[in-house]
Amino acid sequence: MSELNIVPVDRRHLLSAEQMAHFVTEGFLLLDAFVPQELNERVYQEQVKGGQGHTFWNRTDAIREVFELPEVQGIIQSLVGSRPVYDHSFLHIVPDHYPVAQDWHGDSIIDVRPHAFDIQLFYFSHDAPPEMGPTLILPGSHLRKINTFSLARYKNIVGQRQLAGKAGTLAILHHGIWHCAQPNATDRTRYAFKLRLRPGQEQRGLFNLDGSDSPEVRSIIEHGYQRWQGNEDRLDHMQRAKLWRYVTGDDSVDVSFEGALTRMGI
Repeated sequence: MSELNIVPVDRRHLLSAEQMAHFVTEGFLLLDAFVPQELNERVYQEQVKGGQGHTFWNRTDAIREVFELPEVQGIIQSLVGSRPVYDHSFLHIVPDHYPVAQDWHGDSIIDVRPHAFDIQLFYFSHDAPPEMGPTLILPGSHLRKINTFSLARYKNIVGQRQLAGKAGTLAILHHGIWHCAQPNATDRTRYAFKLRLRPGQEQRGLFNLDGSDSPEVRSIIEHGYQRWQGNEDRLDHMQRAKLWRYVTGDDSVDVSFEGALTRMGI
């Protein structure tokens, strides 16, 4: 099994309470041009030379250096702790003028955990504009567990968002988020590296908790409704509130709809 070297980072590299609230609410974070360009160029050269799927992680020093950056390590530690478990990685390669999109799906969601989650980090070493077909996601879908391609009959969903960005863009996804890769309409090959990590500890209080109970942070979760959620949007709100309790490590905090968790004695 491959490993990821994790070292303690300065507190300033941890996710803020506001960032964590967005992750809990929307199921992802998108950091545009986050990785230094010099490192992007080194990774891209290795990809062009013939990087391969599951072997790219072990054979390429530069890709591991991306995830050893203090800023990236802080994100990882904030979400899955200081002892994350390597699940798998893959270098996805989509040739130029490739006309086929993936169906909507969830990755390997056979999961009996009530609140714990894996993370999937998507990294682009080159510019990935919308026409190149970077992954499409549905914000807020991560807490509705599905079985792989059970929603593949859908094509476009209100509120969907593409993970487009400049070279060095890093997307951090909750493992449950619905997603699908898109056609590549450009004359360049698209490379997307994915790393999936499992938590090696309880995911409670791992981020920078400063301001986690502030009105501004609470508002992100309390008003994080998505149009596609329809009549079930309040049920999604309840799931967000439960996940917020878990990641803050505070079982008394209540950002649920009309304080339902407190009223029910939960």
